[in-house]
Amino acid sequence: MRPQRLADLLTLGALALLALSAYLTWVTADPGNGRPVVDFNGYSVTRAPVTLALAGLIAIVVTKLAGTALRRVLGVLIAVLGAAAIGVGLQVRPGVTELSRMRPELSQVVTDTVSLSTGPAPWLALAGGVALLLAGAVAVGTAHRWKRPTDRYEREPAVAAATKQSDQGADQWKAIDAGEDPTL
Repeated sequence: MRPQRLADLLTLGALALLALSAYLTWVTADPGNGRPVVDFNGYSVTRAPVTLALAGLIAIVVTKLAGTALRRVLGVLIAVLGAAAIGVGLQVRPGVTELSRMRPELSQVVTDTVSLSTGPAPWLALAGGVALLLAGAVAVGTAHRWKRPTDRYEREPAVAAATKQSDQGADQWKAIDAGEDPTL
């Protein structure tokens, strides 16, 4: 598999994982005493995973249009975005006071104790961050081997030689039309 395609697939995988982590349960709060359990999805806790995924996707698209040096810079940026997503997945654990600001029914005034449990979303954000980090590393390490956007419009050497031969044939016909003998 070409390194450029590998970086693209890793970035798309990271986008899917980070977007999924934003919509799955990040934290579940149980206020007890028969009150309903409150679920917080990743987007209500932090908007960072979606933002980081979209920024990584835009950066990988721009690498298609860039030269080698800019590809390496963008690869470093993608790796930094991946590291930030890993940090978000590991460190964002809202406390009861922060959650009670979002949902007043979890306030210490209303309930004595609130038990918190973590959902699966932080692990998906962590996996998406690792995928972005790997995509950035692949982009930095292999930027010099990626195809340039103008490569498909360049003439191949064999095509250029065939064109040159056909141009010589056209020149011979022009010489005959002019009344000259092209064999001399």
